[in-house]
Amino acid sequence: MSLSFLLTSLIVIVSPGTGVLYTLAAALTKGSRASIAAAFGCTLGIVPHMSAAMLGLAAVMHSSAVAFSVLKYCGVIYLLYMAWQALREQGALAVDTRVDARSTRRVIVTGFLINILNPKLSIFFLAFLPQFIAADEGHPLLRMLELSGAFMAMTFAVFVVYGLFAAKVRDRIVTRPKAMKWLRRAFAGGFAALGARLAFAER
Repeated sequence: MSLSFLLTSLIVIVSPGTGVLYTLAAALTKGSRASIAAAFGCTLGIVPHMSAAMLGLAAVMHSSAVAFSVLKYCGVIYLLYMAWQALREQGALAVDTRVDARSTRRVIVTGFLINILNPKLSIFFLAFLPQFIAADEGHPLLRMLELSGAFMAMTFAVFVVYGLFAAKVRDRIVTRPKAMKWLRRAFAGGFAALGARLAFAER
């Protein structure tokens, strides 16, 4: 596995996006366990996009304006829903000192949906992964699976680091109502901005 692939992947992963934002939000409102669950859910959300890229479905989506638009606007609606939830004290991102199995599953599902509803990811992997596969590669599919696995492992690790760091400073924030008020607004604005960016995204 080339150093260029690892470095390029790292740059892509650490760049702020919906997955990073959601992992930070989960960490600050629910703690370290929820941040790991969010990282896991976001990582799972990558699987369908990588599978689509490997099976060529991303190319079909790229050529189909209707398919791309349907998935894109589902993603926009969901991000706007997350923005609304961030503003609600009793919403999905409400402060919770105890995270049980049910809420953990909810965090994972939310993280999964955030990534799976972004059609740009399928097209990104369709363009990204083949660049690191040699033209004379004997088993290109296996090579793509290897690269995909490495990308997912890096994604999970980076998101966990983000989440655990945020969880460390959580107690200093959740005990301050004014700080939490502005934090909810910041997350709501972040989700809304990402939704707007996705809305104007082209194939």
